[in-house]
Amino acid sequence: MTGISQENGRQQDGADHDGAQRVVTRFAPSPTGYLHIGGARTALFNWLYARGHGGTFLLRIEDTDRERSTPEATAAILKGLEWLGLDWDGEPTSQFARKDRHAEVARAMLAAGSAYKCFSTQDEIAAFRAAAEAEKRSTLFQSPWRDADPATHPDAPFVIRLKAPREGVTVIADRVQGDVTFRNDQLDDMVLLRSDGTPTYMHAVVVDDHDMGVTHVIRGDDHLTNAARQVQIFRAMGWAEPVFAHIPLIHGPDGKKLSKRHGAVGLEEYQLMGYPAAGMRNYLARLGWSHGDDEVFTDAQARAWFDLDGIGRSPARLDFKKLESICGQQIAMAEDAALVAELEAFLAATGEPALTDRQRDLMLRGMYCLKERAKTFPDLIEKAHFLLADRPLVPDEKAAKSLDEVSRGILSELTPQLRNASWTREELEARVAAVAEAHGTGLGKIAGPLRAALAGRSATPSVFDMMLVIGRDETVARLSDATR
Repeated sequence: MTGISQENGRQQDGADHDGAQRVVTRFAPSPTGYLHIGGARTALFNWLYARGHGGTFLLRIEDTDRERSTPEATAAILKGLEWLGLDWDGEPTSQFARKDRHAEVARAMLAAGSAYKCFSTQDEIAAFRAAAEAEKRSTLFQSPWRDADPATHPDAPFVIRLKAPREGVTVIADRVQGDVTFRNDQLDDMVLLRSDGTPTYMHAVVVDDHDMGVTHVIRGDDHLTNAARQVQIFRAMGWAEPVFAHIPLIHGPDGKKLSKRHGAVGLEEYQLMGYPAAGMRNYLARLGWSHGDDEVFTDAQARAWFDLDGIGRSPARLDFKKLESICGQQIAMAEDAALVAELEAFLAATGEPALTDRQRDLMLRGMYCLKERAKTFPDLIEKAHFLLADRPLVPDEKAAKSLDEVSRGILSELTPQLRNASWTREELEARVAAVAEAHGTGLGKIAGPLRAALAGRSATPSVFDMMLVIGRDETVARLSDATR
C-alpha cells in the first residue's frame, strides 16, 4: 500500500457498474514536510465519509513542487496514515506523474477559447501591479493578451491562462459553509500552464479530481477561495462539479492558528507520545464534528454516524485534556491482544526494547487490570512495571518508605501462608485479611508494603490483581526478596 502510482490514464467517473453514482473522496497532501494534525483530520473526514457510504477513499500525493517535495516526506505521510488506521483504495497517485494529462486539458481549453496565451513577462506584471497600487486600484492582473488577435502573437514564451468570467458572481454551494458568493471581478485569470509547459497546482487539482472520479471534495476552508477559481475549469470543460465541503481549521487552546508554540502539531509526534490510534481517530472526529452529545464511540459508530451536516463552521480548538480523556476511554474499550500489539509498535517507534515472550504473555494476562486508568502507552507501561521488571525489584523512593521493619515482619508472616493458598482472589484476600487482623491493623496498612514488594512502586493495580497475574512462585519470591 506504500507504492506511488504513476498512471497517467483517466479513471472512470464516480459511477459503479449499475450506473448509480458512488461516493469517491480523496486526501491530497503535499510531501513537503510532516503530516500536520489538521491534515490528518481532513484525511479522517474523507475516510469516514467514503467508508460510511460504501464508497472509495483515494490518496493523491500532490508533488508538483519539485524543489520541496521529498520521498522522505511522502513516506512519513503514508506511515502516519497507516498508524492512524486509515486505509486507502488502490495505489497512491503521484500528481507530478500526470503532468502530460494536465497539459493536455490546458491545450484543450486553449483550443476551445476558454483559455488564452499570455506573453506578459514577470517584469511587466510587476510594473502593472506597482502602477495599480500607486493609483489605489485593484492589483489583480488583467492581461492585455486576453482578447488579442492571434495574428499579433509574438514568437516568445507564453503561459496559458484561464479566461475567467469578469462579470457577475460565482457561487459555491458548500455543504459546511453554505452558499458562498465571490464577485467575478475579484477573481484573476489564473495560469494553467507555465511557459516551460508544466501545470500549476490549481489546474492539476481539478484535472485529477475529475479523472479520479472524485464526487466530494472535503478539505480545509483555507481552500475556499481556490474553489471559486477551480470551478471555472470544471465549467469550461463541461465536467460535473464535485460537492464541496470546506472544514474550519484547527486552532490552539488560545484560539489562534495552530502552530509549534502550542506543542505537537505533527501526527508522528502524537504516536511517539503514546496516544493510541483509536483515541486519535475518536478525538479528531470530534474536533469540529458532532453527533449529538456522543463523545466516545467505536470506529463502526463513527463510520455510520459521520455526515457533512454535523461539521461546524467555527474553528475547533485543540484540547489535550480532552484528548487524554478520550484516549483513556478508548484504551479501556480496546481488545487486549490489539492493545498489546499497538504497545509493541509504540516501543519500536520510540526505540525502546521489544517485549520478551514472557513479558508479552504477562501483558496479555494482566491487561484487564492495567488498561482501566491508562491514558497513554507510557501510562500503561508504568502501570505494568510490576510484570515487566526483573527480580530483584528496586523500590522507588516513595515505595521504599513503606518497607520499614514492622512491615517486613508482617510480610514475613504472610509469605508462608501464600505458599499453601489456593490461588484465587477470594483465598488471597482472606489470607491477607487474617494476617492484618492478627496485627490489629487493616488491609490498607498492608497494601503499601505489598505494593512495594510486588511492584517497587506505590501506585499500582490492586495487590490481588498483581498476585494473580504474576502467579504464586513469583509472588512468594518477591515477598522473600523484600523481607531479607
